[in-house]
Amino acid sequence: MLEDYAKNRIDSKKPRKEGRTYIIDKLQGLDEKNFEAISSFVDVVKIYGVLPLILSESVLQKKIKFYQDLGVKVSTGSTISEYMVAENAFDKFVSAASKVGFDVIEIGENAIDLTFEQKRKVTETILAKNLDFQWKVGKKDPRHQLSIDATIAKVDEAVKLGADKVLLEANEGVSVGIYDEKGAVRWNFVGALTTKFPPNTFVFEAPLEHQQSALIAEFGQRANLAEIHIDAVSSIESQRRGFPSKASFGITYMRKEPEGGPGAKFVYFVIKTKNPIDQVEVMEMTRLPRRTVQSAIEELKSQGLIIERSSLDDARKKVYSPVQSLWL
Repeated sequence: MLEDYAKNRIDSKKPRKEGRTYIIDKLQGLDEKNFEAISSFVDVVKIYGVLPLILSESVLQKKIKFYQDLGVKVSTGSTISEYMVAENAFDKFVSAASKVGFDVIEIGENAIDLTFEQKRKVTETILAKNLDFQWKVGKKDPRHQLSIDATIAKVDEAVKLGADKVLLEANEGVSVGIYDEKGAVRWNFVGALTTKFPPNTFVFEAPLEHQQSALIAEFGQRANLAEIHIDAVSSIESQRRGFPSKASFGITYMRKEPEGGPGAKFVYFVIKTKNPIDQVEVMEMTRLPRRTVQSAIEELKSQGLIIERSSLDDARKKVYSPVQSLWL
């Protein structure tokens, strides 16, 4: 009905490479007819937590078949995978997951730490059963979060292992990963990631509506979103097609031009013009006091406009470059 008035999807047919939507099945009430209507908008459903261990095999198979018949892939969660690794039963778990019909095994390091060789073995075990793997990066506990550099290093390992996409942990969406204590997106964190890797590398867990709107506003319909409640699927698809939701009107996203005083704008202009550049060079070029330059740099970092890295010439020195998202 009136399809010509809705923006077409760039990647409309599954399996999609971009613009994926991952939902989560917590045994919530499911209206099968309504889900059938929106199933073309859903790429993957994750069976939550340790449900695959406590549901009967027949119930689990029936649930998986329902989704697959509608063209939706079915994944385990990382919690059960980590548990089975800790129990030295991962091979048996993967065999059982393959038997009941899972398409994807999700694996992370929330409660365990794996070496690169252990990750390689885990990946090979999954592939040997003709299943796909999905690495998740991040910690659920707000008190034990990965730094930006540590996150980048783990994403890099996942990519080297052949990961098609890398999930970013969000837990409840507050004080975890790319989200601050109020659930707002930490754009300097996102900017650091998307400067190092193409944005379509990531699947952003975004359990809160304003997070979904912010990420779509920033990256457009090609943003990959996970941890989505089934009730939010139609809203997300509408936003991908160019129709704003009520949450869209209150979002802030990565700006192409800086906000703030003239000092911050001047420093940003210098960093854009000559980069990478350190603080001393910025001071020399702008003739601004050290405190003003430091304050401007912190403001630009918080707005997600510049990224800080160690100098290749001197690891003790920090240099700055503008964030250049490939999707802007």
